Amino acid sequence: MPYRTLSALRNRDARGRTAVCGALVAAVATLLGSGSLAPAAAAAAPRDTARVTAAVLDLDAPGRTPALYGDDSPYDTASIIKVDILAALLLRAQDSGHPLTAQDRAQAEKMIEHSDNAAANALWRRIGLAPGLKKANQRLGLTATQGGPGGRWGLTRTTASDQIRLLRAVFDTAPARSKPAALTDGSRAYLRTLMSRVAAEQSWGVSAASGADWALKNGWLQRDTTGLWDVNSVGRITSGGHHYLVAVLSDGNRSMKDGVALVERTARAAVSSAAR
Repeated sequence: MPYRTLSALRNRDARGRTAVCGALVAAVATLLGSGSLAPAAAAAAPRDTARVTAAVLDLDAPGRTPALYGDDSPYDTASIIKVDILAALLLRAQDSGHPLTAQDRAQAEKMIEHSDNAAANALWRRIGLAPGLKKANQRLGLTATQGGPGGRWGLTRTTASDQIRLLRAVFDTAPARSKPAALTDGSRAYLRTLMSRVAAEQSWGVSAASGADWALKNGWLQRDTTGLWDVNSVGRITSGGHHYLVAVLSDGNRSMKDGVALVERTARAAVSSAAR
């Protein structure tokens, strides 16, 4: 996967305070000012400075190679793991030869559309916790995602590259495959439908880089030890007549609002750069 190093950007928050944002969000000022994302050395940042990584795949481009912006190291998933949980549940249903039960569907819809944690708890147990997720991810092509301990699905660790692999398993309809898709067309359509119906108050994130057509899942988590926020967004968007898979992962945000703003700026910058 291509790797692009991005320069540091100093930006002002709502109170006029100057804060250093690392890695990819650094590109926003460069992108808007010069029309390109020029590589540059990153400035040193305080320990509590947010970090961010994005990965983008243009589904309509020749070669269909993802672009990576920032360091592809692991982040906590928070609620974006719910897409993976549902994919694992659908694989179990396919293997059994039986469709999801009415209860499964009700919980899946709450989990994806409203990010309901009680529903996620139930389905996390249903798939067999982290070991069940690992088995499913081996079939889905994920290589760098580690399930959270016990019932702590939100502390699953993943990379932006792995989230693109998961999104491909859901959204990529390319006929040329080295092996059959793990998810059936029906399972993929079900996941895509739920991700296109997230509650209005949760429609932020990678949709900031999209036209009217998008499907996504967001995640947010405040860490007890630091008070800082993990804020993530993954999904499929449209821009300039192209369809993109986009994953933006961040942590170290001083507030959820700051994290959402960082993720949205990053998504716009990454998609704009990938389109060039």
